[in-house]
Amino acid sequence: MDRHDIEADLRARVASSAFHSWMGMELVGAEPGRVEISLEAADHHLNLQGLLHGGVIATLADTATGLAVRTMVPAGRRHVTVQLDVHYLRPGAPGRVTAVGTTVRVGTSIGYAEADVLDAKGRLLARATATVAVMADHG
Repeated sequence: MDRHDIEADLRARVASSAFHSWMGMELVGAEPGRVEISLEAADHHLNLQGLLHGGVIATLADTATGLAVRTMVPAGRRHVTVQLDVHYLRPGAPGRVTAVGTTVRVGTSIGYAEADVLDAKGRLLARATATVAVMADHG
């Protein structure tokens, strides 16, 4: 699949996902091994302190790493996250939040990817790593 096919495929997947729509996530761009997603953090994304909820940051990181791996997984295979490590580095606030996921390696059964989650000013909110199981697609 070329870059345009990958991006079109992921756009269709994200657009058809009730979860991604509910979260307010959108695909910014995609190419082999790299995906950028974002959301406009609103009141319902904040914790009791008025900061971007850590679960939202983790969800962005998980989505970015998973979709980055998706760009490298051959047809007939699927993937699921088996471990996600998130290091929170700065509190987030309402506004645009972006996650950039990159694959480090995708093998026949295991993949590994990283993601940076950034605020609207480009400041690093969190860095994450993910281990992903790759397996035959059963439907």
